[in-house]
Amino acid sequence: MKKKIMLVFGTRPEAIKMCPLVNELKKRNVFNIVVCVTGQHRQMLDQVLKTFQIVPDYDLSIMKDKQTLFDITINILSMIRKILEDERPDLVLVHGDTSTTFLTALSCYYLQIPVGHIEAGLRTYDIYSPYPEEFNRQAVSIISRFNFAPTEISRENLIKEGKNPDSIFVTGNTAIDALKTTVNQNYTHQELTWASDSKLILITAHRRENIGEPLRHVFKAIHRILNEFPNVKAIYPIHMNPVVRQIAQEELGDCDNIHIIEPLDVIDFHNFLNNCCFVLTDSGGIQEEAPSLGKPVLVVRNTTERPEGISAGTLKLVGTQENTIFDNMKALLENEDLYKKMSKASNPYGDGKACLRIADILEKQQAFQ
Repeated sequence: MKKKIMLVFGTRPEAIKMCPLVNELKKRNVFNIVVCVTGQHRQMLDQVLKTFQIVPDYDLSIMKDKQTLFDITINILSMIRKILEDERPDLVLVHGDTSTTFLTALSCYYLQIPVGHIEAGLRTYDIYSPYPEEFNRQAVSIISRFNFAPTEISRENLIKEGKNPDSIFVTGNTAIDALKTTVNQNYTHQELTWASDSKLILITAHRRENIGEPLRHVFKAIHRILNEFPNVKAIYPIHMNPVVRQIAQEELGDCDNIHIIEPLDVIDFHNFLNNCCFVLTDSGGIQEEAPSLGKPVLVVRNTTERPEGISAGTLKLVGTQENTIFDNMKALLENEDLYKKMSKASNPYGDGKACLRIADILEKQQAFQ
């Protein structure tokens, strides 16, 4: 009898990393695959599902305007229970650090359903940075029976916390798998045509703990760079959060050398990433994706759960102080040696075969029996 594996995810970053795994597992004739999405992100999630041609078996569609962590928690817990009870999967796979991930794992714990954690073991050890993601991933590690760690550092974190080494598998990061199907060297887009005569900075900024004054500092630094360097342009695919949009409009609305555009689907975003000079971001996944494409990353956070990138030299933490961000952006634009050093550093996050490894582990070891 085929083993039933349910994969649950709800945000765009999760989907980018889980959809390649869904498709790999579906190739194996030993599994019955069930996909449940929570819709924690709505439009951005749907874009990724369409790209990877995945139609969920269940869609909780929880997203609502100005939703809070309380809203997300109540809605997921109240809706996913029946699905888990009806399906009774042999294993539930969750990804990373979102509220969807934590709440699904908690529901599985209540129902004594085994959990496998994709991208396990990332840590800052500050539960308010990133918030609430660091708490989420630590909590899931308490619950998860099987841990698919992207790197040796992630594995070591889990072992230090007392996890059974036999439950941990180093696989690489499935984000790199996704890039293999999305990046096209012949890709074109009108926004890239607009920026083709300039050095292009790609920006993402939406992290919950940065909203407010930290985000204003980030945007002020960007404004100063664009004023000082006429040969530089920026593209900011802006998050759906209305507060983020309001701050961006107030701080960047009068700047001609930046285009604030709607969120990009995964194919567009990965190809924008491939065509930029460097990235300024508070995202997690981009810290993994950009090095695969030879793009330096400046991280506007004070901590990162991805220290491998710092050690490899592909990324640098620059915090959220305006002058520090400005100085580091300026250095990348002016210092050719620094740029080359960061852009040519080796990618510590894998070779694009993480999904194959995870599927092989589940198939050969039947680890969830």
